[in-house]
Amino acid sequence: MELLGALDAPQHRYSELELYYEGRQPLAFLSSDARAALDNRFGRMVSNIPRLAVNSLAERLRITGLTDADVWDDWLGNDLDQLATVAHREALLYGSSFVIVWADPQGRPQVSVESARQVQVKRDPGTREVVAAVKRWRTATQTFAVLYLPDQIQHWRANTTGAATPAFELIETLDNPLGVVPVVELKNIDRLPILASTSPDMFDHGLSEIDDLKPLVDGLAKILSDMMVTSEYVGRPRRWATGIELVERPVLDSEGNPVTEDGEPVMEAVNPIPEGNRAMVSENDAAHFGQLPGAELRGYETAVNVLLGQIMAVSALPAHYVGIFTDNPASADALRASEAGITARAEARQAVFGRAWEQVARLMVAIRDRSEVAEVRARVRWADASTRSTAQEADAVTKLVGAGILSVPGALRRLGFTEEEIAQELLDTAQYKEANTHPEMVTAYRYYNGLAKEDAQKQKDAA
Repeated sequence: MELLGALDAPQHRYSELELYYEGRQPLAFLSSDARAALDNRFGRMVSNIPRLAVNSLAERLRITGLTDADVWDDWLGNDLDQLATVAHREALLYGSSFVIVWADPQGRPQVSVESARQVQVKRDPGTREVVAAVKRWRTATQTFAVLYLPDQIQHWRANTTGAATPAFELIETLDNPLGVVPVVELKNIDRLPILASTSPDMFDHGLSEIDDLKPLVDGLAKILSDMMVTSEYVGRPRRWATGIELVERPVLDSEGNPVTEDGEPVMEAVNPIPEGNRAMVSENDAAHFGQLPGAELRGYETAVNVLLGQIMAVSALPAHYVGIFTDNPASADALRASEAGITARAEARQAVFGRAWEQVARLMVAIRDRSEVAEVRARVRWADASTRSTAQEADAVTKLVGAGILSVPGALRRLGFTEEEIAQELLDTAQYKEANTHPEMVTAYRYYNGLAKEDAQKQKDAA
């Protein structure tokens, strides 16, 4: 099972990407002296830009319908209206995510979204079509693997965790009537995939939205940590005093016992005025007190803004996403203009992921209707990736309908309604018109909507 080796190869990379996504990456520029100065109080002083970059794109990738194939009910039945966002987030983080399509015991399509940590595929070098796939998972005592092939599905098991390939034994084989591998990869790419130089049988992995951000995020974390060290030590105004005697106290070991040298306790000089005292008092007439100014931290703000500017350029995040408040857009049009970069990037991801979701829809229809996968046509419809107010969108759609350019169903799709919501809205509109045309239908219409019972209760309460 060579695919297991291909599955293991990028695991270290995935672990590193997870650390950045969760804001737990090591502080690359933090010196040991600075770490000691912080006393582990700010050991995780990072700004979690990677999670923001991934989620800001994922929330703009919303599927609202499928055309050419009657599969939306099955789509909703598998909770893909919710899980599709999870698949997008995984693909944006790791570079790939996977969808497995098979049949449940009743023969209905069953779809699961899978992580790149557990699934890997092999592609034909010429056509780039998936020719094999594997999913592996572990329990406390065993390791399982499922090998997906165009003609069969093999279930393997090893009675140990972290098993090597020779430890697996074949326990079940199922026929695959689809004729294709029922595993679809959502791969985050912006160029044609080529065979990896490190593995001549596998293609390069997908791109993570975090890859380009890692050095910039490390630099930002370094500046923020430096700022906290500076603030801790010299950010506050320091008080000074002359003409007063220092106080000596014995040095204690880790157990609280005095440290001795040649039989004598070791002493250390300390400030006679504790740091927390609000008043500084001395009986010595020659004593003088003063205060040193605190360190200026404005230079750190400049450095942070430089790094945030580079982060915005690389990730296409607008200024108001990363906390640069001086550049907040003053109007809705300015808001849309500031988000043009991330909108264009989201639309590019829609084009990339759309092909994979269309294959998922084809597999679902083929399983449900027992038809050929290649004969099924499907196309994904996406919600608008840009930020528009409801009033703006409704006004634009109303003008298009009034000019005869858009139909009512088309207008509802433009507003982001799902196919199910569009069908229900058209039914409600037709029944409402019928009730107004024929008054005798009003009662029936109200019963249909469960309103007659409310009317009866209101009459009873009034009596």
